[in-house]
Amino acid sequence: MVSSPSLPTEIAFPPTTSSRRTGAFALIDSLKRHGVQHIFGYPGGAILPIYDELYRAEAAGGIQHILVRHEQGAAHAADGYARATGKVGVCFGTSGPGATNLVTGIATAQMDSIPMVIVTGQVGRAAIGTDAFQETDIYGITLPIVKHSYVVRDPRDMAKTVAEAFHIASSGRPGPVLIDVPKDVGLEEFDYIPVEPGMVKLPGYRPTVRGNPRQIEQAVRLIRHSHQPLMYIGGGAIAAGAHGEIRALAELFHIPVTTTLMGKGAFDEKHPLSVGMLGMHGTAYANFAVSECDLLIAIGARFDDRVTGKLDEFASRAKVIHIDIDPAEVGKNRAPNVPIVGDVRQVLMDMLRRCQELGIESAPARTQPWRDRIDRWRVEYPLVVPEYPDILSPQEVIAELARQAPDAYYTTDVGQHQMWAAQFLKNGPRRWVTSGGLGTMGFGMPAAMGVKVALPDEEVICISGDASFQMNMQELGTLAQYGINAKTVIINNGWQGMVRQWQQAFYGERYSCSNMEVGKPDFVLLAQAFGMKGMLIRRREELKDAIAEMLAHKGPVLVDAQVKRDENCYPMVAPGKSNSQMIGLPERPKLQQATELLYCSSCGAKNVASNNFCPECGTKL
Repeated sequence: MVSSPSLPTEIAFPPTTSSRRTGAFALIDSLKRHGVQHIFGYPGGAILPIYDELYRAEAAGGIQHILVRHEQGAAHAADGYARATGKVGVCFGTSGPGATNLVTGIATAQMDSIPMVIVTGQVGRAAIGTDAFQETDIYGITLPIVKHSYVVRDPRDMAKTVAEAFHIASSGRPGPVLIDVPKDVGLEEFDYIPVEPGMVKLPGYRPTVRGNPRQIEQAVRLIRHSHQPLMYIGGGAIAAGAHGEIRALAELFHIPVTTTLMGKGAFDEKHPLSVGMLGMHGTAYANFAVSECDLLIAIGARFDDRVTGKLDEFASRAKVIHIDIDPAEVGKNRAPNVPIVGDVRQVLMDMLRRCQELGIESAPARTQPWRDRIDRWRVEYPLVVPEYPDILSPQEVIAELARQAPDAYYTTDVGQHQMWAAQFLKNGPRRWVTSGGLGTMGFGMPAAMGVKVALPDEEVICISGDASFQMNMQELGTLAQYGINAKTVIINNGWQGMVRQWQQAFYGERYSCSNMEVGKPDFVLLAQAFGMKGMLIRRREELKDAIAEMLAHKGPVLVDAQVKRDENCYPMVAPGKSNSQMIGLPERPKLQQATELLYCSSCGAKNVASNNFCPECGTKL
């Protein structure tokens, strides 16, 4: 194993106190100084010196360790903690298998730009490279999936390393940072000098915060002259806390707003300008809007393939403004007309300030025909909650959760239930917690643990699928041990639902290894085995009262909602198709016959039907 290439570091001002301490003490003390109140982890041989110091710290108060049942659960819990709060999540794992069990959770955080600090134990310095018991090169293994990483070779570097790790994880484009600690580094005593938050400077690491004024001017000019603009909001807006600025810009220019899966909550989805999520399972009206807009304002988004569909047909009629703090993302998949690198919130603040300087006032008339056209699409292609005679639909369960717990923090696993939840839940900022980039099954329940530990007074609900839930169902033990009052609702169709849907649509209905019915546990009995409340919902008449009972219970609950087995998630953009080519849409309503010869004032089409909209361009008549 090689040492971490160190970033140039300066101490801003010299500390004044020191004492004889161990490397493990320096680590725990530094975490406390950086505001860490909760750590998720699992002990083991190489990390025992750190856990021994943690034992003393917990006894003294101010910090709590949550013992998970698998290290992957620790990483996802720290991830959920970070997503819900905006703070850095922290998790521990020992060397060897403990460290490698964290890898999926680290990759999940990296793909979604989540600030985390991961501490792993390592074999003693003299044993590194000898294939010692439980030795793995976790530094090398995780290089592609972390923002930065360290191997602490000298305990004197511990406090500085922690301070750097927190700064790097939480600034610029957030991400996970790994600190690997050899066992003897944790045991070695030295003259400890604390390093407080903000005391380290990294001259080689300076994320761009302010956008270029000329590019901001160009962006404002494009927006002012656009007739069919659309704001396309990604997870970067959540990370930047830009919710207020996005709303202000949208309302100033009367711009419809669509979000990615990761951007849900950045804009009030109950607002009349919201068109919901776009992409593979986005709303039809969002996908039509992005296909027809003349200006696309991408804010903290990365033009992911699940959003764009066929890339060369994505917003093909539009000029593009792309705002992102990561210069590597700007122009990576789509060349923008106006690229702006900077903190999303700061750039939007500067844009709004420039609009004020120019005396720009609200002018709804410019985009009114465009918004009317989108409203027509809303009516023609709504999201539908189906009802079947003898069985619940998955959408009914999620719609009832949204009705009874509209302000809850929701986590999800991955698959059909995730997409239905994204379609039917109307989330506020940071109240939507899901694995978007990596698409990690087993994420939902441990993430809900993290959210609830961070925000004990908030309602926290995990929506899972029966296949996803079984990936990390051992974390029921963690919920039970600590009495973590998070609710889990399993949308149980007996399949790997999204896999089955793709096999039906694209693989000739050859359902290879996707049926989960045989060997599936009785989820109610499983919950009871862990000392938790378990509930079963089978019929529509049970649904309302069962959800109310779940929410009222003072403790963790596992709900098995048995739903229609072959329900598909629509709309859907098939692979290789443009966003406007969705499958699963209802038939387009036929226009009423014209009662008189009418002309569209916008496009000039003749014999326009008298149903208030032009069938050629969508303008309201």
